[in-house]
Amino acid sequence: MKDMMGMMKKAQEMQARMGEMQAELEALEVVGTAGGDAVQVTLTGKGEMRGVKIDPSLLKPDEAEIVEDLIIAAHADAKQKSEEMAQEKMKEVTAGLPIPPGMKMPF
Repeated sequence: MKDMMGMMKKAQEMQARMGEMQAELEALEVVGTAGGDAVQVTLTGKGEMRGVKIDPSLLKPDEAEIVEDLIIAAHADAKQKSEEMAQEKMKEVTAGLPIPPGMKMPF
């Protein structure tokens, strides 16, 4: 019974830390780049796009397709960084709890 109470307390603590983590992720930003920093995409820690910066030298009519590809690449870079950051935060929150590997959190 004592173990069950301890587990419940840990679960409640984890839930509170997860709420804090969600707020932190919303406030954090990651920048993905492509084309030698010619294109930058900024995402929140939750993967929401906050901004796009494009070097003016790329803004030529005959280079539109290149710019489109670079935006996609920069977004993918930022998304990967955002996911890695979220995983690191999740490890901090769930430290000490027996959660199966690969389980997506929050539920």
